[in-house]
Amino acid sequence: MTIPAMIPWAAALVAILMAAMPVTRERLTRFAELTGLSVTEANARQIIDHFADLRRWRLIALAFTAPLVGFTNDPLYLVLGWCAVSVFRDVRLPDRAPHIHHDMTIHRGTWLLGLLGAVVAGGFLLDGRGVTPALPAHAVIVIIVAAAVPLAARKLSAGRPPSDGVAQAETALDHWSTRSLYLSSTAIVLSAALLSPWHPPTDERLEYTMPKPFPEYTAEFTTVDEYKKPTCAWIDQVDAPCRSWLVNGEPFPQAAPYIIKKGGAPRAAPFARRPDKKAIVYLTRHDRRMVHQDATGVHPLTGSLADTALPTLTFHGQSRYVALARDSATITDTKTWATTSIPGARKVHDLNGSGIVATTATRVLVVDHRGKTRLSLPHEKSSRDTYNLRPDGRQLVKIRRSKGAVETFTVATGERVSSVVPVFPVDDFLDIGLGWSKNNRFLVRAAVSEHAYEVDLSTGELRRHRK
Repeated sequence: MTIPAMIPWAAALVAILMAAMPVTRERLTRFAELTGLSVTEANARQIIDHFADLRRWRLIALAFTAPLVGFTNDPLYLVLGWCAVSVFRDVRLPDRAPHIHHDMTIHRGTWLLGLLGAVVAGGFLLDGRGVTPALPAHAVIVIIVAAAVPLAARKLSAGRPPSDGVAQAETALDHWSTRSLYLSSTAIVLSAALLSPWHPPTDERLEYTMPKPFPEYTAEFTTVDEYKKPTCAWIDQVDAPCRSWLVNGEPFPQAAPYIIKKGGAPRAAPFARRPDKKAIVYLTRHDRRMVHQDATGVHPLTGSLADTALPTLTFHGQSRYVALARDSATITDTKTWATTSIPGARKVHDLNGSGIVATTATRVLVVDHRGKTRLSLPHEKSSRDTYNLRPDGRQLVKIRRSKGAVETFTVATGERVSSVVPVFPVDDFLDIGLGWSKNNRFLVRAAVSEHAYEVDLSTGELRRHRK
């Protein structure tokens, strides 16, 4: 095991040794000064036993959490092991109604602000980094601590007014425990939001290597808030920012700025932003491949392509799938990077978990994610018809834009079960299908007003769709 890899184990060992140290006179003196308690022979043993018990349970907690620190490199478990006893040792339902001690109000406010800060910080980190392996464990710890604090606080606040030295010591210990409860729980939830597992640096061997040319700058991003195409004249060969795509206002030099096709002027190269703004697909400048890039890195979607052979790009399935279609179609799942090929497909119309709808020169196809054809219907070459597949994969809806008709087919048999012509208000008419709503109604868009309507597939009756 290398020295950097031993750091989490060393930190865990130091924490255990500190927890194993005996209760000192200085600590008891500090407790008496902070609480204003007069320590007598009658209550001294009670105070010593309290702190000894606290020390014993902290040592037990660290014995469980210290190995987790070593195996996961997550410092949160050190904070949890040290502070958990102050949070959970008094968790139980009291017999009396709660009453917060007046001098505990500031500590309770600190806890509430800390919990709010942890939630806000966690939300920002989730938006920036996405779901990391440690996130579920941290979230569970925050939820458990947030649920435990009110129960422990109620128990500590339900005691009787002090009447003698022993009772006064018990009240002082309750005050001290309540303070520790709020501060420890605050430390845990903030650590859960702000700390992440530590990754030791890779072991780089000190050996001679041939010098390499300085690599070209590669732009990165978390989200693509805005992007703009190149604005320099194509014949201008000056290496200026306007010769590149701009992402979030900065040059994006790895993307090809222009493509050249026979018989036409150069135009902007393919470049598309995913609907959720967290990824883009573009043609690379040097090797001329279509690639997918997000905050985690770059993944190639094709080999090197000539400018005359570039496919049409569409996103489907709530941004999960990328479809590239030309003489055939390739659908890539950006979570697993599995691909599905549809030979001869020139356009991908719709895609969900039940199947894919694509059209060739003469056929409209419904295929599953393994590429097996489930339905094949005639398709006119010059048609502007569009298609939508029901989420359960049982029905296919065809929008015949030339006739303003909505036709429904059964995928299993290919039988047309209905054909309706919706009547739109005033001079509006049918444009495209929008898929199914949450209440399983098929949606269409009007061409002029661009309003969305729910259409009854059996009668053609329209109803304005309200989000």
